Amino acid sequence: MSNIATFECEVVTREYQLVGQSITANFPSSFPKAAIEVQTEFFQKRRAEVKNALNHNVLLSPYMCNGVVATYFACSEVAEIEDVPAGMIGFKLPSSKYAKISCSNHTIGEGYSRLFDWIGTNGYKQKSSSSSSPIEIFYFDGNPEERVEILIPIEY
Repeated sequence: MSNIATFECEVVTREYQLVGQSITANFPSSFPKAAIEVQTEFFQKRRAEVKNALNHNVLLSPYMCNGVVATYFACSEVAEIEDVPAGMIGFKLPSSKYAKISCSNHTIGEGYSRLFDWIGTNGYKQKSSSSSSPIEIFYFDGNPEERVEILIPIEY
């Protein structure tokens, strides 16, 4: 088991201001290929264009899925949304309560399983809302195994 993947769960309340790009593709047949494609494009070629980024080595990927298609984002968190580069989008996810787990890019499937088990065991349920979405946060430090946090919007 990875030292990075602690699988520790907690509840956090956060809002996010993001600038990045997205891809919409058939779900589930186009995933994870589509997600990797938009993340690679953004991280390798476009992230430096984002002004006011809090940390260019942290990639935030909110997503929305209706079971037929999914839209997956690759973004930087910003202090303020301004001067959004061409071909990108700036948006705010208002303050929401999230269940969060720490895992790695090698253990993300197990991370989701453990997080959803933890949500149910602790009396929460996943929140469906037009103003919140699940988020994957990738911390790139140049190692093959990277720390990942998964955030799922929750309610009681």
